[in-house]
Amino acid sequence: MTPPAYQQIKDYVLGEIHAGHWRAGDQVPSENELVRRFGVARMTVNRAIRELAAEGVLTRSQGAGTFVAATKYQSTLVDIKSIADEIRARGHEHEAAVLKLGAVKADAALAAEMEVAVGATLYHSVILHRENGLPIQLEERWVNPAQAPDYLKQDFVHSTPNEYLVRAAPLSRVEYRIEARRPERGTRTRLEMAKDEPCLVLHRRTFSRGVVASVANLYHPAGRYQFSGYF
Repeated sequence: MTPPAYQQIKDYVLGEIHAGHWRAGDQVPSENELVRRFGVARMTVNRAIRELAAEGVLTRSQGAGTFVAATKYQSTLVDIKSIADEIRARGHEHEAAVLKLGAVKADAALAAEMEVAVGATLYHSVILHRENGLPIQLEERWVNPAQAPDYLKQDFVHSTPNEYLVRAAPLSRVEYRIEARRPERGTRTRLEMAKDEPCLVLHRRTFSRGVVASVANLYHPAGRYQFSGYF
């Protein structure tokens, strides 16, 4: 499913800022320029710019133009950190075991999430992350090969999928939800969880250049992990 035109324009602007091509104070292309670039109506471009201004990404000055806001856009994007960096920041040791790494065909549900055709080839990985020897995260991820063509060639024992994807498919948008869930037996066993311990699951869909780059389910033992952050 192709995102609506106004969202494509928003993703383009966010992508240019995230990649460092446009910095705080830089003037962004005029609405007329964006109309020509995307071949859309002026009102479509105006909606995208208005929403980005409302989100604090851009500032508009009548008669002068539209600029990247000095506060940039941290409040519109979740800070995507590598689990390895998160663990090392606590002064602990990170280890990773690659349980699965290969190609799969998208079923109907996965195709809808990845916005590809049913039966399309996707890259798939399952990786167990340990902190000081104790399982802390089970990461299952599906990746769009068009966005990250060398995904299957990576050594995910010594680097994480997140670290590769940040380079290969710069983030332009993210969708996520967090829920507590009773884990399946295989997940419970891999994470060495207590019998009645719930699992914290982060479901995350990331976009790059307006296209879905990856969908991930990140499973954590509730007794050994908590989510935190700030805007």
